Amino acid sequence: MNRQELPRAIANIIELHQAPDALFTALLPVVGEFLQCDRCFLYLHNPQTNLGRVAFCWVRTPDVPTIYNEDWEAQPPSLPNEDPMFAAALRAEPSIFIEDVETADSQILNRQFEQENFGHRALIHAHIRQDNQLWGILQPCVFGHPRIWTEYEREVINNLVEKIAPFVVSYVKSAFD
Repeated sequence: MNRQELPRAIANIIELHQAPDALFTALLPVVGEFLQCDRCFLYLHNPQTNLGRVAFCWVRTPDVPTIYNEDWEAQPPSLPNEDPMFAAALRAEPSIFIEDVETADSQILNRQFEQENFGHRALIHAHIRQDNQLWGILQPCVFGHPRIWTEYEREVINNLVEKIAPFVVSYVKSAFD
């Protein structure tokens, strides 16, 4: 796969949907199925106001907790200190692939924070950036067992966040117009 290719099912959704709402609603289940995840959500972030919300969430089964915020909420000032992955996202660092929350380096992940707030065992913290600013985080995850993310899956996710970044930025900006 070259840098521009995505799996056909994912590429088709990006080509078909130009409205961010429709794109994200259609995209999350396909990403979840592609990665064989239990949940996939999209956190949106306004870098000017530090307001954010999880506006889109897909779950494989009803027993998996849904994460969703109806309204934009202020990012707690302590969040970058409590959550090293969020701090990395704010610094516009590359996406983070966690194979096991239980054994991940504490410099990368706060296990207690993850367990209390999300409950997953493995996750991708895919940073959606434009102009060195955080606009969103795509977070596919698995519950109950570790998950090894293949190089191919990592490449797909890194390509995907590049492709959807303009849609994420447009969605966030339109919410504050």
